[in-house]
Amino acid sequence: MSNSCERLNAISLFSGAGGLDIGFENTGFNIVFANEIDKNAAATWRANRPYGEVMHEGDLLDYIAAFSAYRGVDVVFGGPPCQGFSVAGKMNPDDPRSQLIWSFLKVVEEAQPRAFVIENVRALARLSRWREVRSGIVAYASDLGYDCDFEVYSAGDYGVPQNRERVVFFGIRKDCGRAKQFFSKMQQKKSKPKDLKEVLLSAGEYGTAENPQTCTSHVSLAKSPVLRKSPYAGMLVNGAGRPMNLAGAAHTLPASMGGNKTPIIDECALREDRENWFETYHRRLLAEETTPDVEVVPDTIRRLTVKEAALLQTFPANYVFSGPKTAQYKQIGNAVACNFAEAIGSSVAETLL
Repeated sequence: MSNSCERLNAISLFSGAGGLDIGFENTGFNIVFANEIDKNAAATWRANRPYGEVMHEGDLLDYIAAFSAYRGVDVVFGGPPCQGFSVAGKMNPDDPRSQLIWSFLKVVEEAQPRAFVIENVRALARLSRWREVRSGIVAYASDLGYDCDFEVYSAGDYGVPQNRERVVFFGIRKDCGRAKQFFSKMQQKKSKPKDLKEVLLSAGEYGTAENPQTCTSHVSLAKSPVLRKSPYAGMLVNGAGRPMNLAGAAHTLPASMGGNKTPIIDECALREDRENWFETYHRRLLAEETTPDVEVVPDTIRRLTVKEAALLQTFPANYVFSGPKTAQYKQIGNAVACNFAEAIGSSVAETLL
């Protein structure tokens, strides 16, 4: 852990399993208050931190008054639940989860930190239907005395082996600096991710104590497959889980993993130098040399494990997840990828120091 910013303190909101927290901790931040409403995620956060007593479990609004005691804290950071904004959801502006961004800013109003960071889905920054929300965030922050702006980033540019785009809002008290300083720092933090195959192999042998099977959802072929140019797009199987292209980057890991939305791996292609079974199947479908009803999915086709998913989110290999397996997958899918989070934390520290 770097000691470049030991004197900086942080408040963590919507902490989840602690992905964003890891990024800030790895750049020397001391978390003085954390909040998470999900009991399994809160248990995970505590299980990996010797100072877990700073985790306050429950509804954030129940703690609003407490934040005045932290006035002047260096940074408030968090990723308010994004389902209300996500294209994977219903994008309902009346979704209660869409309102939690304003709860976050209420904490900023109470704590008056030197800076704040909000992480969320790309759609919040790009879709016209959310124009009023994003402009409202900037305006609210400005009224509180903060210079605030936002930018969309690909986590793949920050050492994460996923195609995962997220928006980052950064606000800094006008007496402490300007937001453009943070975004300039972020441009300097880019790094290439490890090869996807290398990351998956580092999890250990599938089905062993080191990397146990954690999803038993059967992989079955779609009777009416939707074909695209790539076997890793379209719909070759039932459910939303797609085959993983071991020669590329993973698709964004969803919080809905645990059943048939869990990504699919060809174990033979992973362990041996051979073509992914789905590439062969896709090519034969296009050539009309086969149909789904005559094909048999090999036993070597299986689902991504909790450990592998966590490594793809760049969690430490020894990170402990609490709760049922579906809850663990959810925590991982909802998390901010740790390497990306570290770039954010480091950029905040350099902006404030």
